[in-house]
Amino acid sequence: MTSLSAVSPIDGRYRSKTKKLSAYFSEEALIKYRILVEVEYFIALYEQGLPQLKDVDTNNFKKIRELYENCTSIDAQAIKDIEKITNHDVKAVEYFLKEEFDKLGMQDSKEFIHFGLTSQDINNTAIPLSLKDAIKEVYIPELNNILDKLKELASEWKDIPLLARTHGQPASPTRLGKEIDVFVVRIEEQLNLLNTVPHAAKFGGATGNYNAHKVAYPEIDWKAFGNDFVENKLGLHHSFPTTQIEHYDHIAALFDSLKRINNILLDLDRDIWTYISMDYFKQKIKKGEIGSSAMPHKVNPIDFENSEGNLGIANALFEHLAGKLPVSRLQRDLTDSTVLRNIGVPVGHTIIAFKSTLKGLNKLLLNEDKLNADLENNWAVVAEAIQTILRRDGFKNPYEALKGLTRTNEKITEQSMSAFIDQLEVSDDIKNELHKITPQNYTGI
Repeated sequence: MTSLSAVSPIDGRYRSKTKKLSAYFSEEALIKYRILVEVEYFIALYEQGLPQLKDVDTNNFKKIRELYENCTSIDAQAIKDIEKITNHDVKAVEYFLKEEFDKLGMQDSKEFIHFGLTSQDINNTAIPLSLKDAIKEVYIPELNNILDKLKELASEWKDIPLLARTHGQPASPTRLGKEIDVFVVRIEEQLNLLNTVPHAAKFGGATGNYNAHKVAYPEIDWKAFGNDFVENKLGLHHSFPTTQIEHYDHIAALFDSLKRINNILLDLDRDIWTYISMDYFKQKIKKGEIGSSAMPHKVNPIDFENSEGNLGIANALFEHLAGKLPVSRLQRDLTDSTVLRNIGVPVGHTIIAFKSTLKGLNKLLLNEDKLNADLENNWAVVAEAIQTILRRDGFKNPYEALKGLTRTNEKITEQSMSAFIDQLEVSDDIKNELHKITPQNYTGI
C-alpha cells in the first residue's frame, strides 16, 4: 500500500503526520502488545511458584521478552499466517509463542502460555496498554507543543490592546495576550483531568471470576495475583469485578476528556480564523505556495480550517466510542472487538489537527495598525468605564446618561466623548480622571 492507494487519509495524505501512531494502533502493534501480555503473564505464573514451572530455565526469560521487545513485521506476519488457519487472532499469538518455546527447549512449560485465560484477558490489557503509551509518547508531546506556542504568544502579546467582541458587537477592550492565555489555562485544566483517568484493564478468565485458575489451583489467591499482575507488572488499573470483558467506563472517560480538549482547540481555531478575517493577523507567505487557484492575492487560513475539520471527525468518533464501548449484552458480545480496532483513528485525526493548529499559529503576523484602528473607531466602549466612575461618586443616573449618548446612530469619537465629559456636573478632578480613559488603556487586569 502506498499513500496514494490508502483508503484513509490517516495512512495516505497525512501519513507523515501520523506515522508515529503505527507503533501503538496498527495490527502489528496490537500483535506486539499481545505478545507482551502473554510473555509477562507466563513469567508471573513462574514467580507465583506453580510447581509445574519450578524447573523453567529463567535464563530464557530475557529471550522470550525479546519476542515483544524486538517484534518484527516478519514475526507479525507469521502470526497472521497462523490466524488464517485458526481464524482466531489471540489463539494465533498463543500458537506462535508455543513454537518459539519449542525452539528454546521449553516444551514442558508451553501449556502455561495463556493458562486459564480468555482472549479478552489479552485484548483488554494489550489495548489499554498501547493507548496509555500512545497518549504518553505521542499525544501529550504534540499537545505540549501547542501549549508552549500559546504561552509564547500570550507573553509576546500581553500588552497588546484588543477590541473585544461579545455577541459579535464591540465590547469592553481586552488584551490579546490575555485572550490567548484563556486557552492555555483551559487546556491545562483539562489535561490535569485527563491525567487522573485510569487506564483500566480486565483480567480474570472467561467470565471474570478466575474459574479455570481456581479449579486448577484453589489454594492460590488469584484475585490478588491478577491485581498484582495488571497494576504492578503492566502498570494498568485492574478492573474487578467484571464480566468477560472490560466494562470500558474508564476508557469512555478518557475519550470524553480527549473530546473536551479537542473542543477547546476547535474554539481556538475558530477565533483565530475570525481574527484573520478581521485583518487582525496577516500570515507568513511561503514562496511557491498558492492560496487560491483563481485569486492570486489570497492567503487562506487553511491550517485552522484543516484542524477544525479533523477535530470534528475525531470528536464524532470519540463520542461513538465513549457511548458504545460501555454497553455489552449480558456477559459479553463481540461488538467491542471491531470498535476497539478503530481507537487509533480519532487519535490520528487529533494529531493531524494539533499539527495544523501549530503550523497556523507559527504563521501569524500581528497587524497592530488594524487592532488600533478598530479601537479608535469604537470610543463608545469606554462608556462602561465612565458610568462606573460616576456611580462611584454619586452622580445621578449615570448609566442612563451614557446610554443616551451611545445608543444613537451617530458615531462616538474621542472628541464627542470628551465633549460629553466636559458638560458633566462633576468636579474637575473627576473630569480629568475620565479624560484619561481610552479604548487602548481600558483593558482591566
